[in-house]
Amino acid sequence: MLRPSRYNRRNGQAVLYVALLLTVVAGMYALSRCDRPVDAVTDAASGGDTIDVAIEYAPITYYAYDDTLGGYDYDLLRKVSEYAHRAMKFHPIVTLQRGIEGLANGTYDVLVAQYPMTASDRERFLFTEPVYIDKQVLVQRRPAIVRSQFDLAGDTVWVVKSSPMAARIEGLSRELGDTIHVMADHSYGAEQLVMLVAGGEVRYAVVNRALATGMAKKLPQVDVSVDISLSQFQAWVLARDNQVLCDSLNSWLRHVKNDAKAMSELQRRYFAKSD
Repeated sequence: MLRPSRYNRRNGQAVLYVALLLTVVAGMYALSRCDRPVDAVTDAASGGDTIDVAIEYAPITYYAYDDTLGGYDYDLLRKVSEYAHRAMKFHPIVTLQRGIEGLANGTYDVLVAQYPMTASDRERFLFTEPVYIDKQVLVQRRPAIVRSQFDLAGDTVWVVKSSPMAARIEGLSRELGDTIHVMADHSYGAEQLVMLVAGGEVRYAVVNRALATGMAKKLPQVDVSVDISLSQFQAWVLARDNQVLCDSLNSWLRHVKNDAKAMSELQRRYFAKSD
């Protein structure tokens, strides 16, 4: 007979695995709402005045629940669309790499994801003006083994493939004078990485703080107290040759941000949950 403590632990892990499966299924459901195959970059661009937006399936960015669509970026984009009188077609994606490939081949005009603005990436992409400020944190199981960045020396950290988080870990390795190994996952997004840490499948992951703290409230076995970066601007990403659209988006964003009451309500709706 299993002892109660072992049974509870195994039962808890089973619940986590089910939750992870439901998360992935929900993501696939959200993706199926589009009239084209999603997370595939073989689609043709919409053409005309329609702006094709690759948007990451994540609680802060975009989510689908029953018949409700939401997310800070999604709601803000809709406000921009209404003001500019420009149609936007949303292409939900799970993996960041798909969005980057879609920008490169012209399938998508804009990539909206948890993608902090960095100096090196400014050489590869165009960024709109910031839409919010976030930072990167370490996700680990409780009780926390890592209490500072120094404790990561010689260990392995998981990040989403093609995310700037990998460059941050490599920079941290140089600062510490020791190696921190980076594993880039090409199958999942940041939300799924947090779930894998919670389930004990992954030891450490680095994701944005807003996402991590929001999920930690539902996953009490997860610790997100260790900062990996300073605060960074989060912006929307465009290809280097799309300056005209980038300038237009910045102009429309500035107008929408001038509505202080609407912006305050939008930020309170999403970010108060992750404070």
